[in-house]
Amino acid sequence: MAVFSRFLRYFVAVARYGSIRRASDELRIAASAIDRQILHGEQTIGTPLFERLPSGLRLTAAGELLLAAANRWSRDMENLTVQIDDMKGLRQGKVDLLIPEALTKGFVPSLLGRLRTTHPGIVVNVSVRDNRDIADLLIGGEADLALVLDPPHRRELVVRGHRAFPLGFIARPDHPIAARAEARFSLCAEFPMVVPAAPLALRRQLELLEIETQVRLRPAASADNIQMIKSLVMEGVGIGILSRLDAFEEIAQGLLAFVPIANSRISPLTLALCIDRARQLSAAAQLILQEIEKTALAKDDAV
Repeated sequence: MAVFSRFLRYFVAVARYGSIRRASDELRIAASAIDRQILHGEQTIGTPLFERLPSGLRLTAAGELLLAAANRWSRDMENLTVQIDDMKGLRQGKVDLLIPEALTKGFVPSLLGRLRTTHPGIVVNVSVRDNRDIADLLIGGEADLALVLDPPHRRELVVRGHRAFPLGFIARPDHPIAARAEARFSLCAEFPMVVPAAPLALRRQLELLEIETQVRLRPAASADNIQMIKSLVMEGVGIGILSRLDAFEEIAQGLLAFVPIANSRISPLTLALCIDRARQLSAAAQLILQEIEKTALAKDDAV
């Protein structure tokens, strides 16, 4: 449905490509016509929307605001269309879901597989993003739902459900610590460690524990990628510290053992299902939200 005015359609295209010529090629509209619409819009609003640079066009602060609003209007119209279809009894829709890389394995693919059987008319578009950016992207209208690790406190962000995952040591199943029910952080001083490196948020938490306990890690290697940490541990380089969520699949397959850390002050990793307070969810998005709540946030072995 063409809900945008001609000006807004042209404006969004120019903003996306940073060039009137490239927007012209994409829309198959004369560049002069696009330029006239942009100039007319700027005159009507009373402020420039683009900086004219030798390398192309760059959004001004006013242009950034207009682009964010245009994206929200577009998504709201899509949601309205889905809701109208729902009223007509059409069991279909489109849902955009944001997740961090840690969830690319486990319950999300399984959930989508089940939904494909039970609700084949619902299309779920999954976007994997840096966890630090997900809250802003959700609030900015980039998705209907988001799964966020340790979500920030934001007025616009509503947490519909959450689940805590303890931090612990990961080791090969044949390692001496593998049979323990739990262990103190001081275990770090006894064995070589595969240490999380910045920008992983876990790195800062371990530094605080080192200060609190006066225990120093014995690094055999470090990595700024969760998968690399697990791979190094499985190769026998050392033991590591991750959340249970980070290594859930390897633990379930018996490739790694997980030993919770017993220190009372260590904070677990929180997985939260979030929505934008201002967004009205479609029936399809409500269905996915309920399935995630039931699948990921209620059962101990779900994720």
